[in-house]
Amino acid sequence: MRSSKLNRRQFLGAVSSLSAGVFAPAAHAISGTRNKNHLLIETAHFDNKGGWKLDTQFHNILGFSYLLAHGMGEPVNDARTKVRFPDKGKYHVWVHAKDWCPGDWESPGRFQLMVDGELLPEEFGTQAGWGWQKASPIEVEDTDVMIRLKDLTGFEGRCGAIYFTKEASEIPPADLKELTAWKLEKQGMSTKPSEVEYFDTVIVGGGISGCAAALAASSQGIKVALIHARPVLGGNASSEIRVHTEGIHGKAADFLEQIDTRHWPNGSPGAHEDDRKRHEAMESAEGLELYLNHTLIAAKTKGDKIESVDAVDPETGTRRRFVSPVFIDCTGDGWLGYMAGAEFSYGRESKHKYGEAWDQHGELWSPEKPDGRVMGSSVLWRSFENTAKKTFKFPDVPWAKPVVGSYAATNGEWQWEYSAPDKHQIHDAEEIRDHMFRAIYGCFSNAKKRPENARYYLQFVAYNAGKRESRRLIGDHVYTMRDAADSVEFEDTVVTEKRKIDVHYQEKLLGKEVDFLSEALFHSIKNTFYYIPFRSLYSKNVSNLMMAGRCFSCSHIGLGGPRVMNTCGQMGVATGFAAALCSKHETTPRSVGKKHLAELRKLCGYA
Repeated sequence: MRSSKLNRRQFLGAVSSLSAGVFAPAAHAISGTRNKNHLLIETAHFDNKGGWKLDTQFHNILGFSYLLAHGMGEPVNDARTKVRFPDKGKYHVWVHAKDWCPGDWESPGRFQLMVDGELLPEEFGTQAGWGWQKASPIEVEDTDVMIRLKDLTGFEGRCGAIYFTKEASEIPPADLKELTAWKLEKQGMSTKPSEVEYFDTVIVGGGISGCAAALAASSQGIKVALIHARPVLGGNASSEIRVHTEGIHGKAADFLEQIDTRHWPNGSPGAHEDDRKRHEAMESAEGLELYLNHTLIAAKTKGDKIESVDAVDPETGTRRRFVSPVFIDCTGDGWLGYMAGAEFSYGRESKHKYGEAWDQHGELWSPEKPDGRVMGSSVLWRSFENTAKKTFKFPDVPWAKPVVGSYAATNGEWQWEYSAPDKHQIHDAEEIRDHMFRAIYGCFSNAKKRPENARYYLQFVAYNAGKRESRRLIGDHVYTMRDAADSVEFEDTVVTEKRKIDVHYQEKLLGKEVDFLSEALFHSIKNTFYYIPFRSLYSKNVSNLMMAGRCFSCSHIGLGGPRVMNTCGQMGVATGFAAALCSKHETTPRSVGKKHLAELRKLCGYA
């Protein structure tokens, strides 16, 4: 079996490149796929992405990943790739792009296309919504051609694909579902995987919970795969998002100390140090294979079991299948459970369902009727004051004015968070992230108009959103606010925590000025600690699926305390040990909880 594991030098080199803001080039010299009449280029496959970022976080909503010109107001370096046309002659050109902020202003994400040194006159990213924009036709005289994306603004231009066709009447499909099938057909690609890998357990999601699960499982001598959609591990704790880990280590300190963070201010570049520590720990684990830059796209089931999952590397288009008797969903959004047909919940339950409403904010904790409101997503950011008295300008951003008004700021912490009753944290995730872009750039632009901020410049703005809540997979026990507040002890306890319950709500909902800042409501617990049972860490209806992290089995308010990363990491350790016991006893997670509970709790440190 071919191993995808990177050696230590390659691994740390990748982390260092990411820290410098540069992705490694794709592993091919000629991009695009051809027949005699057309050439389709996915921008994710570009050889050299320049200053553009590969944005994969919306792949399962859009059906593709794309390049993002994330320059914080400064145009980024060109993305470029060498392509080979199937033939000389005239080609009609289409560019798949999006005006992410349409309105009565110049589109903030404009860019141009350069073909073989010729800059096409059209500006792209000027039409609302993802769609194809037509460019001027080109004449190809030399079939080996360099393609460049030229960012014009530094404000989040985005491009998914470029299509060249000799057929003047051909228009690429606009519908996203139709587009996915069309791309496969144009590229001559199959939906079948090119490689099949076999493991004792497969974990999807490389945040703190997924890393912890992988370390615990591999420590028991079984063969483990960890699939992660990004090039750097850690999820919300990574240098891409930069939230420090909170919560206690509990009985799982031996594992969590290898992957957690120092208590940096959120948004701090110190997160890079923890990236290196985390990657070193994961790389040195025996029996663990890491599949970074792999996005889960499908789950194959038979009866109530998952047989395999498929993941794709967006940079190469390589599709791999992972076969295992046991799977752990650490995706946060519950993608694996969702694809496998696991029961899940989303939103706030009625206050009558679990009796979770009290105090003066009772209607916020749980409403009279259930609804779709959940905690939101944060985009952390920070600016830096130059001490050498150098001043910096920042562009006007009229497209941000409707969001920020006159609000001004020079830094953003966890409170910079957005949710809304009509915005789904998965289906509308790109729009939510983009709303935060408008908030950040607008507030900083307002601040820069004040003389005292003349020396400030943007140092960091995340482009991957840090999400708090979305799908919650349902297990044999749904963990509630009452379980935490009353410090209920369970016979199958495998996680311990002691922080207060806290749930976030938009300040505007509480009568404040803007909708991109949140407020935390707290509720104390009866005793020092509260406890989470193993029955909340495996699926109720998918027999070989466990879950760790914010997609564990809980109510909306039940998530309020345990959602922080060290607690999620404890869940990961418990499911990793349970996966090893599933392998040892050739059984299911539920059976481990019923027949091998003492053995599981001993491994978790509870005996």
